[in-house]
Amino acid sequence: MSNYDTIQSSNALIKMWTQGVPVESMAIDQLRNVASLPFIHEHVAVMPDMHFGMGATVGSVIATDGAIIPAAVGVDIGCGMNAVRLSLKAEDLPDGLFNVRNSIERMVPVGFEFHSRAKLGHKDHRGTTKMLNNQNAALRPGWESLVAKHPKLQHMAKDIDKKIYEQIGTLGGGNHFIELCLDENSDVWVMLHSGSRGTGNAIGRYFIEIAKEEMLAQGVKLPDKDLSYLKEGSPTYDDYCEGVFWAQDYARRNRIAMMDLVLIALRRHLPTFTLTKEAINCHHNYISKETHFGKEVNITRKGAVSAHRDELGIIPGSMGAKSFIVKGLGNADSFCSCSHGAGRVMSRSKAKKLITVEDHVAATKGVECRKDKDMLDESPAAYKDIEAVMAAQRDLVEIQHTLKQVLCVKG
Repeated sequence: MSNYDTIQSSNALIKMWTQGVPVESMAIDQLRNVASLPFIHEHVAVMPDMHFGMGATVGSVIATDGAIIPAAVGVDIGCGMNAVRLSLKAEDLPDGLFNVRNSIERMVPVGFEFHSRAKLGHKDHRGTTKMLNNQNAALRPGWESLVAKHPKLQHMAKDIDKKIYEQIGTLGGGNHFIELCLDENSDVWVMLHSGSRGTGNAIGRYFIEIAKEEMLAQGVKLPDKDLSYLKEGSPTYDDYCEGVFWAQDYARRNRIAMMDLVLIALRRHLPTFTLTKEAINCHHNYISKETHFGKEVNITRKGAVSAHRDELGIIPGSMGAKSFIVKGLGNADSFCSCSHGAGRVMSRSKAKKLITVEDHVAATKGVECRKDKDMLDESPAAYKDIEAVMAAQRDLVEIQHTLKQVLCVKG
């Protein structure tokens, strides 16, 4: 028996791996809108962490033939996960992890913070500066090529050139995090979640607006203007793909740089260690060209992870909950995908109204993390039950490791 439910839209079927998890009616409306578009290939796949998003539902996999919807990718292009296992056991960690968290926060700027040139110029950070410079040097030609064709990108965000250089190796805010975890064997893991930062955001916003302008000029009627699309073969389609792939590379390199910085911080407090395993550095807001149901198409995963057979991925729970290293089962109906996390059940504003600091402290007991009012929108109660999410996608992935956070850094 199939592990998904179906909804028939006016054009394409919607297949939903949401059995046993809450589903928003607004998100269903969004899915119907997406599935009604004429260039949808086969069907729309929906992951168990699905929730309402901009234009397209977070937790959806959209296969398109001949077009791309920029808002379906979103503005946090290339946002994703990386995790490594260390040659350390739980007993190798100090009794208190506050100093470890503080060291990570000093090494990796969070929220709106950048790497300062003064810090990077200091002799204690020369190795760090070289690593960040190498990442930046690899990225700059692609950015300059894109801006040469779209000069407005240069003005989409304040100090964007500065952001390209100084935001490599930074966490950002919202649901981005760095965690120290223990698995079922008491092995220590480092796991982190971030994306393409300010430059990816600028690329996303810029091309979303271009798509809207093109739809207006062409007189195309849409159920939601945020579903405005770019047609394959047009210059803007090609330029958008160039920008998205650049931002996805930025996000991947950002996670590599952050992991290097976190490991530097950990080596100041923990016994000597080596890396014994890496879970794939995987995006979960991105596009790729893939062949499904006999045709090469664009796959947009908006809050979803590639789960081709034997492919490793990461599905994090909320801070204080379990997370999972998984292996893909290559389920064709899901376009070889799985969820990217637990998924929200409360908006940020609702969470701040309903969750108290006392609730948050209790929910994150045993986790070294911030426990103040600014973290309430990221408290575990704002998210779906990760166990139910994993049960709903048991035919998409196989659990390899179960992780429990002991330290969490949030932006």
